[in-house]
Amino acid sequence: MPIISQPHEFNEDDLYVDLRPTFGVPLYVKCEGFNFAGSIKLKAADAMVAAAERSGVLGPGSILVESSSGNLGVALSVIAASRGYRFVCVTDSRCNLATKQVMESLGCEVHTITEPDRDGGFLAARLAHVRELCEGDDRYLWLNQYANPDNWSAHYRTTAPSIDRAFPKLDVLFVGAGTTGTLMGCARYFKRFRPAVKVVAVDAVGSVTFGGPAAPRMIPGLGTGVRPQLLDESFVDDVVLVDEIDTVRTCHRLAARGFLFGGSTGTVISGATRWMDVNDAGPATTAVTIAPDLGERYLDSLYQPSWVREVYQTDALDLASGGVGAR
Repeated sequence: MPIISQPHEFNEDDLYVDLRPTFGVPLYVKCEGFNFAGSIKLKAADAMVAAAERSGVLGPGSILVESSSGNLGVALSVIAASRGYRFVCVTDSRCNLATKQVMESLGCEVHTITEPDRDGGFLAARLAHVRELCEGDDRYLWLNQYANPDNWSAHYRTTAPSIDRAFPKLDVLFVGAGTTGTLMGCARYFKRFRPAVKVVAVDAVGSVTFGGPAAPRMIPGLGTGVRPQLLDESFVDDVVLVDEIDTVRTCHRLAARGFLFGGSTGTVISGATRWMDVNDAGPATTAVTIAPDLGERYLDSLYQPSWVREVYQTDALDLASGGVGAR
């Protein structure tokens, strides 16, 4: 029976869902949403804050500030509350309402950017606001999840070894690309210890991370308007880009089977199933992907029929029976 005193001390790290009954492919999903932050970002948040404390740059009187579309903001809100720090999360208008409410309930001050930067979109505008706060008050400390090596090293030390232990005959690992912290941590681990494992990055259409043209994206989580400094493509074997409508379709198809996952999970599963189909991955293939969070915080967006109709000009009720696609 686990007994903890700090919220970061609990994380269910060994739960997988077999997707063969739902999608007919040999794909397992590592569920990372069962902790007090509700997502995989708790690992990175804890690692970055702990490293800042060890180095002495974070201490009494410091104010944490970070740009986040949602999950890291919640994770840092949990860590900040447990350790007694003030925290300001700079997000944008695409952030789910439930996510903002969770952060505020934990004592976080949420700054919402409503106008995108002309060249770098909402992310560039958020980063500009973070820099402005730091320049105006030296109490602010920006952990900078987009460039902080403690982001990827958290997954190098925890997420990747956990998958390795669970699947010693792993053939391919699919990882969503946001800040690329999870992607780089897992890719670096497997390239070092299991180089035969293919690591496939899954990103959203409209993201510039892998050099594609920028386009509007409505689902927070994966994709960026500014290429992350953490990314090193030499560790990545392939890249799949997924349209948001396929993300929504996949989430609804999972929900129809009782699994309520978040938007990032829908994107990665959509990309993974498409990649496996194109590459003729047979029943003997062992493939794993990572579900960063669960779906409760998306109830007012991708699981809301009126939102889906308005954004994608389709009926959410028709999505669960649709196919999964990517490009």
